[in-house]
Amino acid sequence: MSGRRDLFHALSAHPGPRRIGRGAALTFVFASVLAAGAATGSWPDDTQDSATEPGRSVAAAPQRHLAGHATGPTASTDPTEAAAEAVEDGKSPTLAAEEAVSRSGDRWGAVYSQGEFEEFEQALDGEYTGVGLRARRAADGDVQITKVRSGSPAQLAGVREGDRISSVDGKPVTGRPVTEVLRLLRGEHAGTPVRVGLRRGTRAWSETLHRANLTTDNVTTTRLPSGAELIKVSAFTKGTGAQVRRAVREAPARAGIVLDLQGNSGGLVTEAVSAASAFLDGGLVATYDVRGEQRALHAERGGDTGRPVVVLVDSGTMSAAELLTGALQDRGRAVVVGTRTFGKGSVQMPTKLPGGSVAELTVGHYRTPGGRGVDGHGITPDLEAENGARQRAETVLSGLGTPS
Repeated sequence: MSGRRDLFHALSAHPGPRRIGRGAALTFVFASVLAAGAATGSWPDDTQDSATEPGRSVAAAPQRHLAGHATGPTASTDPTEAAAEAVEDGKSPTLAAEEAVSRSGDRWGAVYSQGEFEEFEQALDGEYTGVGLRARRAADGDVQITKVRSGSPAQLAGVREGDRISSVDGKPVTGRPVTEVLRLLRGEHAGTPVRVGLRRGTRAWSETLHRANLTTDNVTTTRLPSGAELIKVSAFTKGTGAQVRRAVREAPARAGIVLDLQGNSGGLVTEAVSAASAFLDGGLVATYDVRGEQRALHAERGGDTGRPVVVLVDSGTMSAAELLTGALQDRGRAVVVGTRTFGKGSVQMPTKLPGGSVAELTVGHYRTPGGRGVDGHGITPDLEAENGARQRAETVLSGLGTPS
């Protein structure tokens, strides 16, 4: 997955403040996985003005590991030290920190600018600025719009799925990474205009869109023909756990649940634990270590333990979504259907660096209630199903029966 990272996900291990300050890390990050989030539909509809192309974070930050830039065999692998030395020498502290992280061998380590990290935190809070587009690189090399959010500036201007983006504010997008194009669309402030060149078949035109503050909508429910309730969770941003619990409560009394975590690249661990609480009556959700200190995460009591549940997963199911899957599987609360999950089970901690950038370094790993390590292994489904996985899930659900 190296070099194929697009979505920056953090999981707060504590419900307190997540801002960082004065070099102290206040946030545990379980997934600095910059996975192909938009490609799998795992990020909010417009920070998917974020990318379906590998190589960027939710804040459109590159995974800046610059192997080969070390100044010598004794060069520091501590990004804080490296950044401080760079400030003294009048050099770029961010670049120095990136090089230090690269030399450290930390697979998931990364460095982000202050603005990038703040944008990521805003997105995890369920808010972001954009025009309401998802996009990807088409086979012919064009930047193709894959989804237009309902009610967004783009949708109100008549932009459609399948349209091609040819320019942003007069700058051609040919050859630019999709993430860079979408970062230009996002901008920084609601209300600011962006001129977008578009193509649809032989028609070429441009639209001036005004960016808006948008909110995430990461939980959707669908009543299946079988009567089961399909709950799709695309990311674990703030409030997602409560939405899952509400969806379970509001499902028909005798309906089973298909919990679709396909393409879910992670999010806040507190939200994943909250979602687990929808199906468990307390008990262990996961254990994790931070620099050798063992800790545990527990579900709240009072979850619905009677409904049959099937969890849908695939190779895009990562981090917090794997934590939730492993908990329901190990606790015997759900049958897991699909393909092996990604395997991101390490714990990162962000630290503010001299100069204002933020470094993320791996400090530990988490395990399922049964003691299974997820990092590098993933979760193996109870029933392998690559094609027609949802249909298989419904079949399994029908075989589990309904609560009495």
